[in-house]
Amino acid sequence: MFKKTIVVFALLAVFAAGTVFSQAAPAWVNTPSSRFSQQLYVSAVGAGPNRTLAESAALASLAGQFGLSVEDELRINNIYWEATRSGFQSEWSEVTQVDRTIVTAATVNFLVGAEVRDVWHDGAGTFHAVAVMGRARTAQIYTEMIRANLSMIDSLTDMAPAERNSIAGFARYTLAGAAADANMSYALVLGAIGAPPVSGVRPGDQYRLTASQIAANIPVMVVVERRDDLDMGDRIHGAFSRVVSDMGLRTVSSGAQYTLEVRMNMPELPFPNQRNIFVRYEISANFINSATRVSQMPAFNINGREGHAILSEAENRAIVAAERRILEEYSNLLSENLFRILPRR
Repeated sequence: MFKKTIVVFALLAVFAAGTVFSQAAPAWVNTPSSRFSQQLYVSAVGAGPNRTLAESAALASLAGQFGLSVEDELRINNIYWEATRSGFQSEWSEVTQVDRTIVTAATVNFLVGAEVRDVWHDGAGTFHAVAVMGRARTAQIYTEMIRANLSMIDSLTDMAPAERNSIAGFARYTLAGAAADANMSYALVLGAIGAPPVSGVRPGDQYRLTASQIAANIPVMVVVERRDDLDMGDRIHGAFSRVVSDMGLRTVSSGAQYTLEVRMNMPELPFPNQRNIFVRYEISANFINSATRVSQMPAFNINGREGHAILSEAENRAIVAAERRILEEYSNLLSENLFRILPRR
């Protein structure tokens, strides 16, 4: 009993180290500015049944003061997040004085510079947290991030006409649009704290319009290699063609600048003592330059297993399952890796 008591008190001591327990609520719970001056900080309070949820609520409330939300983070294209995480963004930006760590962190942590400064537990099951951002530091960070993105946008959109009318040109303007979207959100933060605006910030749609015009003139041919008796309805061909078309590219049957080569295999799987017949679908796709045969995107590979009492129906089920995965997974692969076709600097 004595040992158990020691353990309990030890755990309570550790837990209490980062959380204040008291009957009287600190003044910041109802008025965060009583502790964090409005002239120096932007602050907000959140509550929840545990510390983690309380801190998340405080950060969400803080974001709301800037006119931002989780939806704003999700709205910014995944291509921008992937480009910044990989270091691509810093390589294409000419703003050398910007700390690359800050720039990259901006794409991973929503509301860069925000921190939870205190947590209080009311003793009745509710935690309260206060999140703050220093106005001066926030203005510096977001101004630098906007300028870095503007520099990257200038570099991306400065190209020769031959490259402009290619998949690389399409990728450049698509990434420029995503970076512009990020800047629009960052500009909201600057405006909310009363910091001077950064000139040159434009909506991402302006760049995406150019990207769509480029894409409409890029012909792509989808070729599926398969058994003659398999997928008679060309559902796999149709799925890949739809993904390509949804990107804005033009699908053609011949004379294409780019080719999406698809290989499809569906062997029967031996499972003794099974009433059902199982088949395994194996599909690979490679997006290449038709003339040079150089891959333009990472290869796509999926496989899976489906079964039925009748072989033809098992194959049909496999095709339907593969079609569903292509429409979702290949679309994600193209959008998230589009920037990878551009050269590193």
